[in-house]
Amino acid sequence: MSTEKQKMLKGELYNGTDLELVAERQRARLLCQQLNALPATAPEADRQAILADLFHTDTDAYVTPPFFCDYGYNIHLGVKAYFNFNCVLLDVMPITIGNHVLFGPGVHIYTAVHPLNADERRSELEYAKAVTIGNDVWIGGGAIICPGVVIGDGTVIGAGSVVTRDVKAGVVAAGNPCRVIRKL
Repeated sequence: MSTEKQKMLKGELYNGTDLELVAERQRARLLCQQLNALPATAPEADRQAILADLFHTDTDAYVTPPFFCDYGYNIHLGVKAYFNFNCVLLDVMPITIGNHVLFGPGVHIYTAVHPLNADERRSELEYAKAVTIGNDVWIGGGAIICPGVVIGDGTVIGAGSVVTRDVKAGVVAAGNPCRVIRKL
């Protein structure tokens, strides 16, 4: 029989109030709180140590506080990722981010999904869909990336966009819902 965490990581319905998952989210929140409380003059090594603990790996990402996530260990970063102020990553399933990706202020990435049926929602079960962002992507401020989305290499997502479906490589896409505006 699978644990709730195993079900979560497989994208199956799981109970988010499971004690193991609650403890892991609390751990991530404490690390985010430590990161967000660092003074601007803190040594970069202090910031990187917290990020390595949060993401469960060494990283050269630059994260401008405040930053928030659910678990941290489901965020997989390529080299030189940059997060501006107020980014939120709900990493119930993996969020895979390529190399040289830029996130404007207030970008939100969601993997968590709740059932559409009200009776099912009352059961407190949820599931998730992974998000993948290619290399050399720029996501403008205030954009929302919805569960299950794949964004191709070299793409630019306009500020304030709501990305509800995959966006191919090498395009500029914007709007609500986000759609391709032109090729690069």
